[in-house]
Amino acid sequence: MKSVQMLSRCAATLSFLCVLGIAGGANAQQQPAASTKQIDLAAAHAERKAAVNDNMALTPDEAKAFWPLYDAYEAKMDKIEARHIKEVKEYAKHYATLTNADAKAKLDEVMAIQQAILDTQKEYIPKFRAVVSEIKTTRFFQIDNKLRALVQCDLAQSIPLAEHGSTAQ
Repeated sequence: MKSVQMLSRCAATLSFLCVLGIAGGANAQQQPAASTKQIDLAAAHAERKAAVNDNMALTPDEAKAFWPLYDAYEAKMDKIEARHIKEVKEYAKHYATLTNADAKAKLDEVMAIQQAILDTQKEYIPKFRAVVSEIKTTRFFQIDNKLRALVQCDLAQSIPLAEHGSTAQ
C-alpha cells in the first residue's frame, strides 16, 4: 500500500490526541488549550481523510457519493470514540483503586463501545456498497480498521493494567 506511512502518521496523530486526553495523574503534562486541541483534532481528521483518499482511488462520480457518506460515518464513529476516550480517562483516574464492581462496570462499558463500533460498521457497509464497488467498500473498511488498530495499539501502550485495589464488591 503506497500510503502505509501516511496511515501510520495519521494513526500516531490520533492516538497522541487521545493520550493527551487521558494523561491524567501525577506525571501528566499540562494539557493544551481547548482551541489547540480543536485545531489538532481537525488536523488529525484531515490526515485521516487524506489517508483514505490516497488509498481509495475513487472516480469523480464515486467521490461525489462517497465523501458525504464518509463524513456521516466518521461523525457517528467520533461520538463512539468520544465515549471511549471518556471511559479511558475515567479508568486512568482509578485503575489503581478499582473494586471488583468498578472493574466489571468498566469492562462492560468497553465491550459495549466495541459493539457500538461493530454495529456502526455493519450499518454503513450497505450504504457504502450502494455508492462504490464491493472491492472499494472492502478496501475502505480495511483502511478504517487499520487506522483504528494503529490507534488502539498506541493507546494500549499508554493505558496501565488494572491493579488490585479494594476487593469490595
